[in-house]
Amino acid sequence: MQPPPTSDRQAPVVTLDLQLAHSQVDPCELPSEDDFRNWVNAVLSLHQIEQAELTIRTVDSAESQTLNLTYRGQDKPTNVLSFPFDSDIPLPVRLLGDLVICVPVMQAEAAAQNKALGHHWAHLVVHGTLHLLGYDHIVEDEAERMERLETQILNQFNIADPYQQEPT
Repeated sequence: MQPPPTSDRQAPVVTLDLQLAHSQVDPCELPSEDDFRNWVNAVLSLHQIEQAELTIRTVDSAESQTLNLTYRGQDKPTNVLSFPFDSDIPLPVRLLGDLVICVPVMQAEAAAQNKALGHHWAHLVVHGTLHLLGYDHIVEDEAERMERLETQILNQFNIADPYQQEPT
């Protein structure tokens, strides 16, 4: 997936720790590290964040379910979990936190929603990164704002609005 067109502003510097801890993806279906970085960069650019660090971990259903139960009280795997980093100590780089993407759930959702796998990867990374920046979708107004931002960011990659319902 190609990065969005460049502007006069320098792209953010992202230190990405990509942890591939899943077993069910054909390597040709896995986005490149550059894809992950470009998706995160698009979110950070929109928020004028020049430098950040985060971890993206891809997991199987069992690890996702354990984390989801431990941290959210939900005994099932989920598509993406976000663990924002929070500290009162000033640091030289902004530590965003960790994203955990459950590959089997992500693949099943893409198939059920008739979405290209790469587009759903992008959506979950953008969605999760926005969570790391403090966005949420519990309250309807906040959900609408977050969805608008996701759609705007994904549009930079020629990815359709992930919330648009297909005509039946």
